Amino acid sequence: MTLISSAHSSLVALASGGGGGAEHGGEHASLSPYITGGGALLTLFLLLWITTRFNRDR
Repeated sequence: MTLISSAHSSLVALASGGGGGAEHGGEHASLSPYITGGGALLTLFLLLWITTRFNRDR
């Protein structure tokens, strides 16, 4: 087997989920998209509030 063909077969196996942990679908159980999105939205609102506090015309 050449280096290119073995690298190709290894990458195909990893991309198809054959590298262990395929039974979970590749998602971490503790990451909720609603919590992640809500946290990101809250962070952006906080940054917007801080930006408007510093950007007042006096």
